Amino acid sequence: MSKKFVLKTMGCKANQFEGGIITENLVNNGYTKVNTPAEADFFILNSCTVTHKSDNEALYLLRNAKHENPDIINIITGCVAQVKKEELLALDYVDIVLGNDEKLDISNYLSRGLHFSVTNLMDKSDFTYAILNDIYKTRIGLKIQDGCNSRCSYCIIPFARGKSRSADIDFLVKQINNYAAHGYNEVMLTGIHIGQWGKEFGKSLVDLLREIEKTNIPRYRLGSLNPSEIDEELLDFLQSSDKFCPHFHLSLQSACDSTLKRMNRFYKTEEYLEQISDIKRRWQNPFLGSDIIVGFPGETEEDFKETYNNLKSSGLTQIHTFPYSVREGTAAEKMAEQVPLQIKNERADLIKQLSKTKYNQFLSANTGTVAEVLIEKHPDKRTGKYKGLTRNYLTVVVNSDIPGLFNTLQKVRISLEADTLSGEVV
Repeated sequence: MSKKFVLKTMGCKANQFEGGIITENLVNNGYTKVNTPAEADFFILNSCTVTHKSDNEALYLLRNAKHENPDIINIITGCVAQVKKEELLALDYVDIVLGNDEKLDISNYLSRGLHFSVTNLMDKSDFTYAILNDIYKTRIGLKIQDGCNSRCSYCIIPFARGKSRSADIDFLVKQINNYAAHGYNEVMLTGIHIGQWGKEFGKSLVDLLREIEKTNIPRYRLGSLNPSEIDEELLDFLQSSDKFCPHFHLSLQSACDSTLKRMNRFYKTEEYLEQISDIKRRWQNPFLGSDIIVGFPGETEEDFKETYNNLKSSGLTQIHTFPYSVREGTAAEKMAEQVPLQIKNERADLIKQLSKTKYNQFLSANTGTVAEVLIEKHPDKRTGKYKGLTRNYLTVVVNSDIPGLFNTLQKVRISLEADTLSGEVV
């Protein structure tokens, strides 16, 4: 039997990491990865349910795969599969539904001919260990945690991922040293809510980072952090670290206190604005990204203006924004004063423009500096130029006639040319 598959992964970095696990699991068990549904026997969709739009995109991708190849076996896994379950299996273009835990050993379920298997993650208390051995890149992700214990009023993810569960330190340190031994220069610590790592066994994220500091990996960076979980101890440690990349992604969601309260986000705008200022004092040109939801139920024009003005005055580098999306089964679904879609989209467009302005300012601030760049691409065949990533998350085109720079750390003097960062090795 032919066993060709094509995989599409949607959503967050944790999902992207798990997409790598799916691919390795299948290849190691005799499956062949191909590029399009037309040439595949299986289409595997590793889905995301963070918004209604992502749900619709998932269904579109499944329908399109079946249209392109009527004989293909459509498999949906990931967060949509976890929360939609039986209703997905009732669709004529869905053949197999597997939950978030099941996808990590997907070949086992396919070999057994199962069409439906979704573990109730709300009853699960232990971390599911999975190893990604991809040795063909310069950077790699490592999932340190899964699930979430928060109950933000807009979010369905706790129901898709279950309670917070952490990988133990020994496992993580072993994996990081293994990656370093295979030539990786950087690891990204991912999860659904990494600030909750270790809580269930009396540890904190700093405890893990202290051990990572002793590993052989040259650089690490952190996934998204909740402002309430960033304290002086964490910042002091990161500031003293030789390995930490000053790249922060803050899960802010709003810059208006009344909106934050309705979201069940337990911090104040003033608190995280000072936090941002503190980070900027500690590091030169740190990357400071954020998530912002606009048009949350009850968000008035005055509330939005407050969010906009606070974001404008902040030291953020980039703002990822999207209109509020009603998620069935959440507290916000039943809230009054739902904001019309047109207004939500208009507000999102304003924040996107603000983000563009801030990012351009960030590019300018880095011009003329010397930065450590991890060379991630072999020389371009046409231009002969390399491409790499700075510690503060900037992509730089590197001019150099030095051979063999791929997957090395280089000091590069940065310049800005037509909205593109470039540089010379120094």
